[in-house]
Amino acid sequence: MAIPIAILDCDLLLHGRGHKTLERFDLDTVSNSVLLSNFGFPRDFILYLVELLRETLSRRTLRSRAISPEVQVLAALGFYTSGSFQTSMGDIIGISQASMSRCVTNVTKALVEKAPQFITFNKDPSNREYSFQEFQRVAGFPAVLGVLDCVQVAIKAPNSDASSYVNKKGFHSIACQLVCNARGLLLSAETWPGGLQDTRILQRSAISKQLQDNEEGWLLGDGRYPLKKWLMTPVENPETAAEFQYNLAHTVTHEIVDRTFRAIQTRFRCLDGIKGNLQYSPERSSSILLACCVLHNASLHSGLDAWTLERTEPLEQPKGPEQSLEDRDSEAEELRKHIILKHFS
Repeated sequence: MAIPIAILDCDLLLHGRGHKTLERFDLDTVSNSVLLSNFGFPRDFILYLVELLRETLSRRTLRSRAISPEVQVLAALGFYTSGSFQTSMGDIIGISQASMSRCVTNVTKALVEKAPQFITFNKDPSNREYSFQEFQRVAGFPAVLGVLDCVQVAIKAPNSDASSYVNKKGFHSIACQLVCNARGLLLSAETWPGGLQDTRILQRSAISKQLQDNEEGWLLGDGRYPLKKWLMTPVENPETAAEFQYNLAHTVTHEIVDRTFRAIQTRFRCLDGIKGNLQYSPERSSSILLACCVLHNASLHSGLDAWTLERTEPLEQPKGPEQSLEDRDSEAEELRKHIILKHFS
């Protein structure tokens, strides 16, 4: 059934910009190529998203001449996926910058509220075994629950506590610790000030607390992270053939999380920094980042490919672990030796 989207915006009526756009936008009469080029997603997914968020968006716009949920979703998708500032994307849809801002705010809040539904780390035994099998097929690494990384998204300098957001590369950012499965589905996404070290973020994170007492399986993290019984890292100075084989399998498997975030940045150009930093407070920037993570998972649940839009630039080589020798976990080192002996010798 065709869904007519009425653009009911007082700014259009006041400023007379309606002649530039369609007053009714029928999703069933617009080609998928047009929707993909302007809003980043095909028709079926946009319709699914509208219904998913309709109740929440309708509650937030109970005022005269409220913008419909359909237009709000299109406005937000246009902003997330274009990387354009709100004025230019608002011109495409036919609403003012103020209205565009309200749409992005409303949809972002609605998506973040859906995060527990779409981003969840499930330790159910059947789910765990499925994860083991999926990762094993990638490069032969056993008992992998997920792959872990921490990424940076550039933001404007905050008005307060700005130094907390300056990362090791010298720019202001939000740090996002991600865990994903073998398909690129996010299992965890947590945001923090960009100035925090990756190891400190891991220590404070919910996923770390959740896995402290884990008895079967582990995450994979790169050389920045400390070796734990629940977090396998590469051998720092491999010497044997088995250690080299372990490191190779680790690298190939861990690359999934890097590929996943590159794909997220490519689909959601507001995050890639090419057209400028996110021009919002750290709190709002974090919400936009999490909203894009929810959309990434929702699109996978709807059958879209995680890496369709993946960029292919070389991966940045991680630095060594941010820990001293006395902090090493001897039990974790013995476990890693056992893995190498059993599976890579």
